[in-house]
Amino acid sequence: MRKRTSAIAAVAAATMAALGTAVVTGLPSYAAAGCTVTYNVTNQWPGGFGADVTVKNLGDPLSGWNLVWSYSGGQTVGQHWNATITQSGTQVTAVNVGYNGSVATNGTVNFGFNGSFTSSNPAPTSFRLNGVTCTGGVSGSPSPTRTAGPSPSRSISPSPSRSSGTPGVPSDAVWVASGQWDNWVNSGYTVYNNIWGSGAGSQTIWARTPTNWGVIANHPTTSGVKSYPHTVKGTVNRTVSSLGSMTSSFNVSVPGSGNYATTYDIWANNWAYEIMLWMNYNGAVGPIADQYDSNGAVPAFRNLSLGGHTWNVYRGNNGANAVFSFLRTSNTNSGTVDIRAILNWLRTQNWWGDVTVGEAQFGFEISGTNGSAAFTDNSFAISWS
Repeated sequence: MRKRTSAIAAVAAATMAALGTAVVTGLPSYAAAGCTVTYNVTNQWPGGFGADVTVKNLGDPLSGWNLVWSYSGGQTVGQHWNATITQSGTQVTAVNVGYNGSVATNGTVNFGFNGSFTSSNPAPTSFRLNGVTCTGGVSGSPSPTRTAGPSPSRSISPSPSRSSGTPGVPSDAVWVASGQWDNWVNSGYTVYNNIWGSGAGSQTIWARTPTNWGVIANHPTTSGVKSYPHTVKGTVNRTVSSLGSMTSSFNVSVPGSGNYATTYDIWANNWAYEIMLWMNYNGAVGPIADQYDSNGAVPAFRNLSLGGHTWNVYRGNNGANAVFSFLRTSNTNSGTVDIRAILNWLRTQNWWGDVTVGEAQFGFEISGTNGSAAFTDNSFAISWS
């Protein structure tokens, strides 16, 4: 979900045709005769990234598969989904899980993961499906921000923009935009459109004020976060111990279907720590966690009453930074939250020390919509002392 001072946009796509056939022990005796692999860096932040991989089988039907590639930038794969992924040195192997081993001719299978890197994040240059080398060029450039992450570099719109005739956009909106990284600075806040990766759809953002804004989103319900439109009021730049208070209030309207969460995304120690406060969530979304079972992520704490809400709390790491996710045990579209109480509780658990709080973002983390869907931040306020 799973964030980024100035994150950079990257989409790496690889289309490959196999040159021959080979057999991998334990897999079917018929090997794929060809494949297409699309490797997308869906989001990127300092030291980390998220990736989405789609494999198309151009050969005989498969009853099991593995995909092998190598990294040249020292990347390391961390949390993953829809595949079992192992890594030995630079080589990475993704193997099907129980429910997606069968792939028909011209069928596709998709999986994703989070990873980390040191100084660069080049895309793999080749892949092997069941031992068959798929060849072809890989092109792409780095990609800005992730689900949750630092806001991209801020460019102030020279003047508020308006677009006419956009369904769902209020007539009194003073700023309307549809660009992938469009943002608007007003009254000490910045509102970001933030759309990630080539797998995303379209999204139009509008604002009456930086605390009353919304998006009309149309994103496919495939794996991975597609966007995180949000607002942020500068940088807190205070240690937890020096905060006398930090509170926020919100009121939102969200669709009845789709995959999304209304969430705060709070950063500390130069993006080393991420705290997500999920106020409501719907569909196929879930937190990063240390442990998983057949029912999904396993919370470190259940039914914790803190900051005016009751949460299930998850602790994890996306490969680049620690992630602490607080999911309300029941959804709400409005309320007030004592953020300082949550920050102090993390100290009492020794999950972090007296960290310096950076940005405190608020918005909608959208993984997919059923057609066009409207998300509205009716009101928002945040303050600290």
